[in-house]
Amino acid sequence: MFVDTVKIRIKGGDGGNGCVSFRREKYVPNGGPDGGDGGKGGDVIFETDTGLNTLMDFRFKRKFQAQNGADGSGRNCFGKGGDDVVIKVPVGTIIREASSNKVMADLSKPSDKRILIQGGRGGRGNQHFATPSRQAPKYAEKGKSSKDYDVVLELKLIADAGIIGFPNVGKSTLLSMATNANPKIANYHFTTLAPNLGVVRGYDQDFVMADIPGLVEGASKGVGLGHDFLRHVERTKVLVHVVDAAGSEGGDPVEDIEKINGELYSYDPKLLNKPQIVAANKMDIPEAKEGFERLKAVYEPKGVQVYPVSAAANQGIQELLHGIAEALKSYNEAVVFEEDFDMFEEEAEKKAAFTVTKPEENFFVVEGPGPERMMGYTNIDTEKGFAFFQKYMKDRGIISQMEAMGLQDGDTVSICGMEFEYFK
Repeated sequence: MFVDTVKIRIKGGDGGNGCVSFRREKYVPNGGPDGGDGGKGGDVIFETDTGLNTLMDFRFKRKFQAQNGADGSGRNCFGKGGDDVVIKVPVGTIIREASSNKVMADLSKPSDKRILIQGGRGGRGNQHFATPSRQAPKYAEKGKSSKDYDVVLELKLIADAGIIGFPNVGKSTLLSMATNANPKIANYHFTTLAPNLGVVRGYDQDFVMADIPGLVEGASKGVGLGHDFLRHVERTKVLVHVVDAAGSEGGDPVEDIEKINGELYSYDPKLLNKPQIVAANKMDIPEAKEGFERLKAVYEPKGVQVYPVSAAANQGIQELLHGIAEALKSYNEAVVFEEDFDMFEEEAEKKAAFTVTKPEENFFVVEGPGPERMMGYTNIDTEKGFAFFQKYMKDRGIISQMEAMGLQDGDTVSICGMEFEYFK
């Protein structure tokens, strides 16, 4: 089964908590704090594998999570870092964030490797908080939680030449004659239910051809199978229209090409900017000669080469492949891939300002990445930890801003969903 779109959930490993510990050892009167740091959580890494050509593996496993970092311990022992999770995908896989549809990564090359989610930072142990005036800190940081996303994996096959055309015009037969591919071939519509790839060797260069199945009139609107496979046309450099020049299926060869081009335009107008070649197939049938002459009269004045071929009889294939190779040589424009958006906004978040709102009398809401991070790192369940958080609120000017807005003793302050009663 060919699978080219799937939705999965990924999550990085959470950082381990820092440790609160004090050195107690015989003959060491001033041991002091020795709580170790928590380990960093594992990353979520996507990597391309040239041995894969479908997303079938993800139909049965939909959740991937990196390992959490271990907590720190006494004697300055740091927690073990969590193991990364490495997810193998085919070359040409686009990873989109499900809710926004933004591209998180476009893995378009062999051996592409991308860290999609960084593991959470481990919390610092109490040894880091010792000062001349606070020599026995009884609190440590919590580990930072990592992010998690629902993502959509979308495979767009990467080929130099894409073979397009209506069903049963000989696309699969042409691919089997020109390359090492062995697609299923039969004399009925929609025999091919998935794109097939093959490599053409020689002709001054090797190039990859893809048979794009299922294109019919209305494919861009979801008719037939074409809507599912139109995405695979986007990454090809040259489009090879295979058309039944004899009209043996009752169609007109010129009209058939115009209909296919119409579907490409409806899906993405930029697809018509790609070089096109016409393969007038079934020339072993006498009626095909008239169709071939009509195709030449219409398309060669437009700069589109028309090649007479018979895929079934293996005639004209070499000339067609030479034409494709020449078109690829002259096509210098790089294939446009999707642009990623920056997943790591840590620095931007650090600079982001907090906000204080007063939705009702005697009630204040504090929001922003800074207070949220501090709440996540600090163990406010302990007296020392809560005092440390209060100091942060004062040093950053959050308390003074609330006082300017009318904060008084007994008012309620909400920070990250937790409510506190304010007293000086």
